[in-house]
Amino acid sequence: MTNSPEPWQPGSGPSVAGKRHAPATQRNRDAIVAVLRDALPSSGLMLEVASGSGEHAVHFAAAFPAVDWQPTDPDPAALASIAAWRAEANLSNLRAPMQLDAAGDWPIAQADAILCINMVHISPWKATLGLLKGAAAALPAGGLLYLYGPYTREGVETAPSNIAFDASLKARDPRWGLRAVEDVIAAALAAGLVPEKLIEMPANNLSLLFRRQD
Repeated sequence: MTNSPEPWQPGSGPSVAGKRHAPATQRNRDAIVAVLRDALPSSGLMLEVASGSGEHAVHFAAAFPAVDWQPTDPDPAALASIAAWRAEANLSNLRAPMQLDAAGDWPIAQADAILCINMVHISPWKATLGLLKGAAAALPAGGLLYLYGPYTREGVETAPSNIAFDASLKARDPRWGLRAVEDVIAAALAAGLVPEKLIEMPANNLSLLFRRQD
């Protein structure tokens, strides 16, 4: 394990290294915790889809010690980073990382809540559709799906920084890019998830909360 983690870059390639660092996690993690305190169940299994570097999983597991946290990611480099952060944190409620592709078959059948941060715009649309389908299948009635990241909204001016970010994402992969909140909500409803709340977050991000229909 290195003392200076490598920068985390989603989709950067197949190389596998140790602990990695995503600077955005330190900027948004406490704001996300504040939202989750009012939304998460008091106990049970929390499934994180697309855990990336693993820093969020460690921070959230420490913030919610009564919740069992399951980090996942499809990328072997991410899984290695999550495992390294987990080993350092040594938290009893943080499970070993599991490989999960949101667009594929899920290796976990049930979860009491599901969290996905900054995946929807850095993945093909089919990954979001898979996330919504998988969440609807895994969650109990009333179970939470929490999404965080930048989105566009009809009738709301998109911040210039988000416009530039969207262009940079599409330059890296034309299947990536900021999604419209309205499209995500429509797809969620089709999957059996009801929008509960939209919360504006720092740095022009949004929290989208959905509940599985009874």
